[in-house]
Amino acid sequence: MRRRIPVAPVQASYINRPQGNSISMPPTITFTEALARNRIRLLLIVPLLVAAYYRVVPDMVQQWMQDENYSHGFLVPLIAGYFLYLRRDELGRAPVVPWNWGVAVLLFGLAQLILGWLGTEYFTMRSSLVVVLAGLVLFLFGTAPFRVMALPLGYLLFMVPIPYIVYDAVAFPLKLFVTRVSVATLKIAGVSVLREGNIIMFPATTLEVADACSGIRSLISLLALAVALAFFLRIAPWKRWVLVGGAIPIAIVTNASRVIVTGFLAQYMGARAAEGFFHEFAGLAVFGLAMLLLVSLGALLKGREQRTGSEQ
Repeated sequence: MRRRIPVAPVQASYINRPQGNSISMPPTITFTEALARNRIRLLLIVPLLVAAYYRVVPDMVQQWMQDENYSHGFLVPLIAGYFLYLRRDELGRAPVVPWNWGVAVLLFGLAQLILGWLGTEYFTMRSSLVVVLAGLVLFLFGTAPFRVMALPLGYLLFMVPIPYIVYDAVAFPLKLFVTRVSVATLKIAGVSVLREGNIIMFPATTLEVADACSGIRSLISLLALAVALAFFLRIAPWKRWVLVGGAIPIAIVTNASRVIVTGFLAQYMGARAAEGFFHEFAGLAVFGLAMLLLVSLGALLKGREQRTGSEQ
């Protein structure tokens, strides 16, 4: 009869495993450290961007100077830079993990630039700069810094003039709407007036509701201001959307009031009420009123949130 010898179970031991076989993850660096390490590479990217957009950006700035609809373009980069300045601490601490798919975004922006240049489509060329910058941030620094920079980068789109085909498609219905509302209000007030399209006819004179009176100019600028105001106010996200959306009716209503007041004056003063100094002053006054209403809406939304928080 054989005798069984007990065998001790074999236990895996990792104590004496060589340290060279262990897999160590590279330490994550912050955005500030990444800027310091890659400053040479970043400095080389700047002249490449200048070479790609050396004609696109100056042409856009020239349009800001010549077209009053986009004169706010000078302020947009400054406001976007201020947004970034306010988030500088959060951005500096953001972990950097380069995202390879950022190359796809970068290539898409470059393709957008080339196609816009081939088709002489200015909006495509100009807006590609924002896409290229977003692609560079994603590829070089990753998604965490991009989330911090998303609002400043996206805000830069307000500096790009929209295509004229889109501008006309929005301005023409607005002109007709403002004309209808103004004529209806003038008739209720007892003014003798007729309407033909966007033409308002009085017994002594005739007025045309032009693009400047349609509200499209105020609408573009007010939307940019509303987004900036929504960023600065500490309110709930849905209230920020209400504030931005509120810029649309404010622009339309204030410009309709401009046409109504001009109609009353034209009834007694003639066509000169809609020309010269009064016309320019009325435009500034209406935009000032629109800004006041927008700020008041923001204060109302913020005040209600504070009251709700205090009740809780």
